[in-house]
Amino acid sequence: MKKILIIANWKMNGSVVANSKLLMAMLKFSNSLSHSELVVCPPHIYMHQVKEYIVGSGIKLGAQNVNENDDGAYTGEVSVQMLGDFYCRYCLVGHSERRLLFNESTTRIADKIIRLVAGGLTPVLCIGENLAQRERGEAKRIVTEQLAAIIEIVGLTCFKSVVIAYEPIWAIGTGKTASAEQAQDVHKVIRQYLCNLDKNIFKNLSILYGGSVNENNAGDLIKQSDIDGFLIGGASLKAASLESIYLGVDSVKA
Repeated sequence: MKKILIIANWKMNGSVVANSKLLMAMLKFSNSLSHSELVVCPPHIYMHQVKEYIVGSGIKLGAQNVNENDDGAYTGEVSVQMLGDFYCRYCLVGHSERRLLFNESTTRIADKIIRLVAGGLTPVLCIGENLAQRERGEAKRIVTEQLAAIIEIVGLTCFKSVVIAYEPIWAIGTGKTASAEQAQDVHKVIRQYLCNLDKNIFKNLSILYGGSVNENNAGDLIKQSDIDGFLIGGASLKAASLESIYLGVDSVKA
């Protein structure tokens, strides 16, 4: 049975003291469950601290970003090999904030995916529509075009190692969220699109939902047949909220 994947994206938040308290709480509720996998994506500067806390536990380490080059004069950047030194297992790519605030292009996102897969890490590709696109009824077209553009560069063989995170941009950090039915509708389109390309390659594909996930909506969302987990932002910084989501989701799939 495919495990539910829950990724905690701390974004540019945290401190040594706050991280310690949060990680201690996470260790208490995460080790006894068998249906879910919990991944923490801290800012790069805290990766060593997180690694030291989670070693020997079931929690996995993820990264929020990576450079598409192996090494070189790229001040402030980190490489796939550097992430590997910390036993990092996952890395976000194409997050809407990276696309919008840092002008990351499709080509650069694709290059990151290629590097990550070659380095043995799992890319978590974020896709999704903005509010104007949603209101024009373009959500399904936008997500399939985003997928097609990446696949055209990386190829199906590489893309089979990717996890998809559908994050409607209008629901990130706004307190809004897609209804369970709206989220399922887009997740189903994503799965059908990829399975139409190659059902054998994508039959075990994981598609996560990310868009103001919290303890109040996670239960309804995870009941949907094509939602395989969550990419969680703000709620992942609150131990009680993350625990409620994690335990609730695991019980649904038990």
